[in-house]
Amino acid sequence: MAHQPIDKNVFAGSEVTVTRVGLGGEGVLRTHGEGDRARKVIRAALAEGITYFDSARVYADSELYYGALWGMVPETRRMVFQTSKSTRRDKKGAREDLEASLQRLQTDRLDLWQIHDVRTADDVARISDPGGALEAFTDAKAAGSVRFIGVTGHQNPAVLTQAVQNWPVDAVMLPVNPVEGVLGGFLTETLPAARQRGLATIAMKVLGGSHFLHTESGAGAGMLVRYALSFPVTVVIVGCASPEEVRCLADAARNPTPLSAGERQGLENLYAPYAKHLAFYRVSD
Repeated sequence: MAHQPIDKNVFAGSEVTVTRVGLGGEGVLRTHGEGDRARKVIRAALAEGITYFDSARVYADSELYYGALWGMVPETRRMVFQTSKSTRRDKKGAREDLEASLQRLQTDRLDLWQIHDVRTADDVARISDPGGALEAFTDAKAAGSVRFIGVTGHQNPAVLTQAVQNWPVDAVMLPVNPVEGVLGGFLTETLPAARQRGLATIAMKVLGGSHFLHTESGAGAGMLVRYALSFPVTVVIVGCASPEEVRCLADAARNPTPLSAGERQGLENLYAPYAKHLAFYRVSD
């Protein structure tokens, strides 16, 4: 039976569109030696109509899993939005990461290449200074090796907001979940700053690395995805361990009933008692 199409959003004010949900680079993709399982998850995402595929140079064999499939079906690769990331802070290292990513993904261009996991003011300075990674990113975009460039961060909202406001990026990836709704910062400062600049916004940490599913009174994955979709973000990504989890992600995106303000507040109230220790990915006070 044919699936109801997943709605798409425009990416960074361009002619490019992506599905409202995407396959995250965690889950089975961030493993070694799980090619069969990974291939099933990627194929399930394609079957659901998902077009956004997340990865990173440091995500174990994720790029190789994608590349093995794209090498077999290059026509499919041309129809999807493939991303990757680099944690390198210098221009030379970032260039090396890009070359490796393109080779491993068996593609000649990334749709989105992201400066990965920006945490501190020192990170910002090293990346921005002459000879820093930002030069490699802007050079790659000018050369056509990547279509868009972005930045990701989940430790310090002020640092990520600074990058959003000052760097020539097209996109930002940030955590979006009920705990962030309680704590503020990423959703109250970074997200509005990105929207003001017209950047694409990519929601991550939607399930809190699955930690949010295992609290005493936690919500289900579908409701947490719908929470993230209730914010003005371009795409919500979730790492999946099985085709069943991919279907749950896609079904949440197809839900015709938007999360109400009351439901969103209810989820924030539910997670408020856990906010400090469930935001494990943030900078410790």
